Amino acid sequence: MSNSMNPSAPETTLSTPLLSSSTSSTSITTSDTDESPPSSYRFELQNLKYQISNSPNCGFNSYRSLAVLSGHIGAVSCLALCGEFILSASQGKDIIVWQQPDLKQFTKFGQGDGSVKALVTIGNKVFTAHQDSRIRVWKVSRRSENVFRLVDSLPTTKDYLGKFMKQSNYVQTRRHHKRLWIEHADSISCLAVYNGLVYSGSWDKTLKVWRISDLKCLESIKAHDDAINGLVASKGIVYSASADGKIKAWGKGNEGKTNSPHSLKGILEGHKDVSLNSVITTEDGKWVYGGSSDGFVMGWLGDEGFDSWKIVCEVKAHQMAVLCMCLVGDYLCSGSADKSIGIWRREGCGGICRVGVIRGHEGPVKCLQASGNSVGGGFMLYSGSLDKSLRVWWVPKDSSKTVEEEASPLQSTEKNAMVVC
Repeated sequence: MSNSMNPSAPETTLSTPLLSSSTSSTSITTSDTDESPPSSYRFELQNLKYQISNSPNCGFNSYRSLAVLSGHIGAVSCLALCGEFILSASQGKDIIVWQQPDLKQFTKFGQGDGSVKALVTIGNKVFTAHQDSRIRVWKVSRRSENVFRLVDSLPTTKDYLGKFMKQSNYVQTRRHHKRLWIEHADSISCLAVYNGLVYSGSWDKTLKVWRISDLKCLESIKAHDDAINGLVASKGIVYSASADGKIKAWGKGNEGKTNSPHSLKGILEGHKDVSLNSVITTEDGKWVYGGSSDGFVMGWLGDEGFDSWKIVCEVKAHQMAVLCMCLVGDYLCSGSADKSIGIWRREGCGGICRVGVIRGHEGPVKCLQASGNSVGGGFMLYSGSLDKSLRVWWVPKDSSKTVEEEASPLQSTEKNAMVVC
């Protein structure tokens, strides 16, 4: 990209999220003759140009949307990053594939009754969870110009045929109604992938374990007393967040045996009678964070063997429910029913300190994904909302200070936030 403002300034090409350097067209221009911070960062992604101001009046307090992607017929319910693609799904059953870096719609696919509640990707497969209590498996066909083709649904027909004749394989789901234990009896709300397995959580309060290699259901766990809203897996532990106000940790009794069943390792207690809507964990599995319906973000520290957890932070993050969260390095992002996204820096003790707030959505923020690739001293954040839009943000990493919001009603509640170090 040419620099008309400073012809002598060197040009540094950065890799855009999810793309190799050979296809990257993102650049940032700075001057090596001026040691002061640049007045602005200018990005160019093919035919889209953005400029993020770093003026004294604005600084890093303001976050502007780099792009607003519209096309869903319903509220955006979940997101996933897959190679050079962004996948977004909605309550209107449709799944849209956006290609980077031009952020144009690449293709659209979807099938089934009811909205798409969750999606995960692994290799060339995409797993989508639906309101009709089924999981659909899609495969990217390179021979058909990257068409996403439906290859199976869970439970598979083979799994059904192997179990439907035996009465012991049926469980009571409600009065006078039984189902095979491999079936979910209500909407599947969340999915997680780890070590060759797919985990599904449902409003039917159960956690099911599926083997990716043959798509067989291995386990069904009566996990909670209310709907399961969130799942995450790390370091051999699966965490399930529920409307019963608890996050439960599940692990295998014998890590050396792939077929060993999962058992309860611990319970992370949230606020009494307050739903926990999402759960995330750091890459090393050491820290676990949960977002609740009373607007709090809570954090726990696990011991070395992941056999017990202690609470390390409890922060009033939003005025309304925290619906989703994501982690990228030392930063935690929280999306809320109050239509805002909180940007938090994680401290060494596990506490979180707010460094910014993003506003722009016209509806509750339902899902978040962040790219770990560094772009211009920041990272790319993707947010989906009930306003039917997907927004793309560039978030600067400014670790030198926290953001002071003017006349924010959140300040009074944050003063009472508990951080245990």
